[in-house]
Amino acid sequence: MSEQQNRDALERYIEAIGRQDSDVMAELVHEDYVEEYPQSGERIRGKQNALSILQNYPSLPNVIEHSYALSGDLGVLKLTLDYDGQRIYACQVIDFEDGKAKRARAYFAEPFEAPEWRARWVERM
Repeated sequence: MSEQQNRDALERYIEAIGRQDSDVMAELVHEDYVEEYPQSGERIRGKQNALSILQNYPSLPNVIEHSYALSGDLGVLKLTLDYDGQRIYACQVIDFEDGKAKRARAYFAEPFEAPEWRARWVERM
């Protein structure tokens, strides 16, 4: 598939997350899709398992903002999420094959206070 087809798939993927649309997600992932959450030590193997999690998620987050980079079959998605008033930052690395997500690895982080010791070398955002 072309990079443009992967870009189109990634943009639809982002929209599907925001709308919590499992039908669109079903179109965008391979049957043998694998998603990993290294922080919790979980691996979701197979399209149906991934869709079942999406459909049974107690309270999916709202996507506040996002951006991505794509090169060939590799996409990197940055998300700012709102989980019931709690802001979470996420990064998802997605491998595409045939215009569909084949493998993904997601990382999640809560905001934290910057340490004072490095204040003189940084600017606040």
